[in-house]
Amino acid sequence: MTLSPTRVPATGVRRLTATLYGYAFLDDFVLLYPVYALLFADTGLSIWQISSLFALWSLTGVLLEVPSGAWADAVSRRLLLWLGPLLTSVGFALWVLVPSYWAFAVGFVLWGVRGALGSGALEALLYEELVRLGAGDRYARLMGRARAAGLLAVMASMAAAGPVFAFGGYLAVGAASVLACLLSAVTATRFPEHRTPGTGGDSWAATLRDGLAQARGDRSLRRALLLVPAVGAVWGALDEYTPLLVRDTGVPDRMVPYLLLLVWAGATAGSLLSGPAERLGSRGLGLLLGGAALALAVGAGARTPTGLVLVALAFGGFQLATVLADVRLQHRIEDTGRATLTSVASLGTELATVAVYGAYATLAQKASHGTVFALFAVPYLVTALLLTNGTRTATTRGWPGR
Repeated sequence: MTLSPTRVPATGVRRLTATLYGYAFLDDFVLLYPVYALLFADTGLSIWQISSLFALWSLTGVLLEVPSGAWADAVSRRLLLWLGPLLTSVGFALWVLVPSYWAFAVGFVLWGVRGALGSGALEALLYEELVRLGAGDRYARLMGRARAAGLLAVMASMAAAGPVFAFGGYLAVGAASVLACLLSAVTATRFPEHRTPGTGGDSWAATLRDGLAQARGDRSLRRALLLVPAVGAVWGALDEYTPLLVRDTGVPDRMVPYLLLLVWAGATAGSLLSGPAERLGSRGLGLLLGGAALALAVGAGARTPTGLVLVALAFGGFQLATVLADVRLQHRIEDTGRATLTSVASLGTELATVAVYGAYATLAQKASHGTVFALFAVPYLVTALLLTNGTRTATTRGWPGR
């Protein structure tokens, strides 16, 4: 029996998407997410020690982001996607078996390595496999749905962590998190990969040089690289402070998880709209960012539970814009160095995120969380103005547009 040519791509796309969605869900279905700060505090760590762990986590990602992207272009991307969750599982096991500052530090380093290994590798593998199957135009829709699957996993982990913690404490929550990591690694082995990795002793360094040379020679590509952190860094850092924002509205602590679900439901909805929204040009993306920024400023500044609806809408807009910025970047990268350049963009996001953490800590000493959130709408308004005003001269200025 011979398969018809039209059925082979359809079968391949179904396998790829099923693996992608499963991997995205399992990668974020970590029951430790809602309680690890409590674990640190219950172990006796001070706020400064906890902050130093977050800094170590970010620093690990900053140092390894670009080298890991070049490695993904030089070797198997699938290898990196299943290796990363295994490292995280070791870190989570250390947290609950020998809770201490140094165990937490090792765990965050392993978690940071895992993030660096997957960043760039997943996007590059998905994009190139879709192109091979003749379905490159589905990238935005599939990546948006994958991000939505991850957000749903975060919400599911919030809902499941309570009963699991009540049943077995941190040990049970940690065991469930390790199991999710192992299942994520197994799922990653199902990704198809038909590219031929680079070979040779200097392939890693050569891949990195080639990718950076491509960015230097293409102004439009450089603008696309800058757009990724401009869109993703601020709200990606603010999400760590959303519990404090919610509590600042005056609701009892028992209501905080439920209102957090509202905020993440907005982000999930934004991911699901990425397919239809792919047609937005630079002006449309600028209007999207401007509207989301205004919603964030008004909603957070209100400091009421009702205002969180606007915050949810803002997070939905930012999530959608983040996916669209990645889509634009992928469209501008040649096949060579795709993971490398995606990691360069992620490095920019990591560095900007660290800066936001520092700025937030400084501002929060003198203002409420709602006020600080509202102030961080300003960078988005600036980016929105640059996109909308640059539409008429997108070609000469190099702004990524349709």
